[in-house]
Amino acid sequence: MKLDKYNANGISAEEMAVKAEVLGIAKVSKPLWQSFYLAITAGVFIAIAFVFYTTVTTGSAGIPYGLVKFIGGIAFSLGLILVVVCGGELFTSSTLILIARANNHISTAQVLKNWLVVYLGNTLGALFLVLLIWLAQQHLVNNGAWGINAMSIAQHKIHHSFTQALALGILCNVMVCLAVWMAFACSSVTDKVVVMLLPISMFVASGFEHCIANLFMVPLGIVIKTFAAAEFWSLTNSSPGQFSDLTFANFILNNLIPVTIGNIIGGALVGLAYWKIYLRLNEEKK
Repeated sequence: MKLDKYNANGISAEEMAVKAEVLGIAKVSKPLWQSFYLAITAGVFIAIAFVFYTTVTTGSAGIPYGLVKFIGGIAFSLGLILVVVCGGELFTSSTLILIARANNHISTAQVLKNWLVVYLGNTLGALFLVLLIWLAQQHLVNNGAWGINAMSIAQHKIHHSFTQALALGILCNVMVCLAVWMAFACSSVTDKVVVMLLPISMFVASGFEHCIANLFMVPLGIVIKTFAAAEFWSLTNSSPGQFSDLTFANFILNNLIPVTIGNIIGGALVGLAYWKIYLRLNEEKK
């Protein structure tokens, strides 16, 4: 046995790649309704994580930038923890099913169908939480500072160039898929939580872009800007004009499209790299 090939739990890196392949086949074999409902839950989970992030970063002006981002990243990690532990179909991690496609265990049509169903379910889950957060009047927390923070986060996301948003999407899903990949090696809930904390915290703290998280955060910012009462703007000494660029057109063109493409590329980089190392090369040796 080559000890450098094995992690602390005794699971080989090659076995992790095989597990990823098997899970990819299982994902596309589920009934569409089940994948859709699991995707809705995942969309809600990721949205919950962004609520947590927004809350812990509100009113943090006097705290060093890096520390605020790290705390926010730890808070946001709740999202992927809920997806992995409670069960959910998340578009960004579903990009790993490309491993099964690379070995011809599933078809391109199955991959695209899975991605479409999961993406739509994630979107519905994220928008459902937008509605709940609005009805809860969460934007009024801390004398409206929560709402201003939410809109500022959303506004920042629509001001990347296409190339920058694409790159930030790639970087994000490299970290997300590495977190999920490490979870393949875990045998307990505690192990899974611990291994996922830092990769997710890293991508959030660094400002990388996650398409499903953005499907919650930017629409929420748009809803607050559009429907907040005059009292909110008076309370926060601000105006809707400061966030006039928060529109769905700007969101889709400047963020959602390039980030989604980047997330797919990032997941492919992780999945196909390990496929090449552990699965394809082994097949070639036979």
